[in-house]
Amino acid sequence: MSSNRIARAAAFLSFVSLPLAAANADEGMWTIDAFPAAKMKAAYGWAPDQAWLDKVRGAAVRLTGGCSASFVSPDGLILTNHHCVAGCTEDNSTDANNLLKTGYTAVSRERELKCAGQQAEVVTSIADVTPRVKAAIGAAKGEAAVKARSAVIADIEKAGCAETATTRCQVVSLYGGGQYKLYTYRKYSDVRLVWTPEAQAAQFGGDPDNFNFPRYSMDASFLRAYENGKPVATPQHLKWAARAPIDGEATFVVGNPGSTARLQTQAQLAFQREVALPITLATFSEYRGRLITAMAQSPERHREAFETLGGIENSLKVQIGRVKALGDPAFTGKLAAAEADLQRRTLTAGSANPWTEVDAAMRAYRNFYIARRFSTPSGDLFGYAMTLVRAAAERTKPNADRYPGYSDSSLPLVEKRLLDERPITPWLDQLTMDWSLSKSREYLGADDPQTKLLLGKESPEALAARLVGGTKLADPAVRKTLWDGGQAAIAASTDPMIVYARTLDANDRGLQKRFDAEVDGPLTAAQAKLADARFAAYGATQYPDATFTLRVSYGKVAGWMERGQMVPTRTVLAGTFDRATGADPFDLPPAFIANRAKIDGRATYDFVTTNDIIGGNSGSPVIDKSGAVIGAAFDGNINSLGGNYGYDGTINRTVAVSTDAIQQALEHIYPAPALVAELRGR
Repeated sequence: MSSNRIARAAAFLSFVSLPLAAANADEGMWTIDAFPAAKMKAAYGWAPDQAWLDKVRGAAVRLTGGCSASFVSPDGLILTNHHCVAGCTEDNSTDANNLLKTGYTAVSRERELKCAGQQAEVVTSIADVTPRVKAAIGAAKGEAAVKARSAVIADIEKAGCAETATTRCQVVSLYGGGQYKLYTYRKYSDVRLVWTPEAQAAQFGGDPDNFNFPRYSMDASFLRAYENGKPVATPQHLKWAARAPIDGEATFVVGNPGSTARLQTQAQLAFQREVALPITLATFSEYRGRLITAMAQSPERHREAFETLGGIENSLKVQIGRVKALGDPAFTGKLAAAEADLQRRTLTAGSANPWTEVDAAMRAYRNFYIARRFSTPSGDLFGYAMTLVRAAAERTKPNADRYPGYSDSSLPLVEKRLLDERPITPWLDQLTMDWSLSKSREYLGADDPQTKLLLGKESPEALAARLVGGTKLADPAVRKTLWDGGQAAIAASTDPMIVYARTLDANDRGLQKRFDAEVDGPLTAAQAKLADARFAAYGATQYPDATFTLRVSYGKVAGWMERGQMVPTRTVLAGTFDRATGADPFDLPPAFIANRAKIDGRATYDFVTTNDIIGGNSGSPVIDKSGAVIGAAFDGNINSLGGNYGYDGTINRTVAVSTDAIQQALEHIYPAPALVAELRGR
């Protein structure tokens, strides 16, 4: 890195590096309305004020595909990860023009490509509605409690967002039912692809490098939000700082972590370890094998299933990491000790014991978890069918009485994702459905009534082939006709996938009803008591589990000790060429080869921080003290996989792609001069 670039970078901060032993202070995915400023100030000597938090809240974006992002220009430009837009890129590709292989740069705004099903959302307000929700639940138990909760939440959401074209309201349960917050979002339903590198640049190193470091990944892309056919005005955006990170500087990750289980009891963790995780590992491993075999049949199939395979491999590694964490006596011992400490602080002779209530709910769930997990098959086309069947029935009911996910506040996004035009790959959908049905039969048994309902007298292979081959639901016009026609159209439909979804609907609803009565209702009541116990014992020092809502984590740029050696904080672009072997997945991206002489090999590529993140944080901006973006989080290290259950600041790390490297890509590898000018504010 040039000396003048170092000087510019140094001007961005005034932090003193903390010793690594202090890294545990960096734990926490904090809600933005309860950021622990005092805690951070005690550790770092500085913390953001409300104006800083308001600024980043207005720039932080939630993508409905399950990722995070941020506005980085006044014209709706969004920074996120390549893997967060890979589905959009694939949908816009053909055999003759594979954008995943070549990358894509929109030469003008007219050439920016629509992303089907995608929506960008920005939090505009957060309100505590806990008293109203708890009052509605009152003394109700089981299914009645769940119904009361759902009804009041539907009412709150509808009242909060009477206008749903540009707003979305969502009541979120925090602390397992200890708090309820109404999040109001400004939403943008027209999101388009602006720039994305070659998949080989973003996925260099493939599965072997996934959740590892050092990394050499250009996992970055740009989208743009539109409204009424024009880019939206986003005056509240992050400043683009194309610079390298500095060791020890404080960093913030602002995004939407998906879910964690850090507040779960030992009984809940045992359920994951003994029941849910083993099934996931076994079934996903088989799915991966089926995909690899099918993809080997032709280059077209390889392209069509490339991103699906990547997603499955990523999920498998996550689950393997979780199994390892829950099998580690030292790690689980800390979790058990924390639970015992809370019990000592809160349980007295004769007092109610919420842990026994959780134990009973989890024992009950073991009796029908497999039936609920395998009640419907997987696949895009079946998903369309079940959505149509469910929506037709639910839209006739009062808002407060609807099935989860079909309230008035939810329906606009349901409709968008159902009706947006996107390509369906029949062979891949058939393979997915066949696999899921075969797993249902395997785990339920051939003589189980639910297996007979799912298969009748057909084999998984024959049923999947008949349904996928016979349905017309790949056509968005057909889906729209059924959506607009409501219950009458659904009842009259002879489409085989619709007929099949109608057949399974009642059984699936019955299992949901049993789950509400025996698991969700009792767990919500018990977890609310546990939340009260935590507040009494520890005050406001406890953050809630992740819920795919806006959170802020703080940390710093720092390496860690691995096998007796210090892992460096960063990689540089030149390292890509050193790491390359010429064989997949370490073959160089063609654009890197073609432009090697232009690339500043000293530019920071990827770097690590102590920020506490989890899945869903992908695409989150890494922000410095000044509020400028210096990277995009895209991964964690291998040690972070246990982060679902607990954080260890000595070894858990966030992995981010640097703006230093993204700037090099935009200037020299995948030239995008208009985008460079926009980021520079010209």
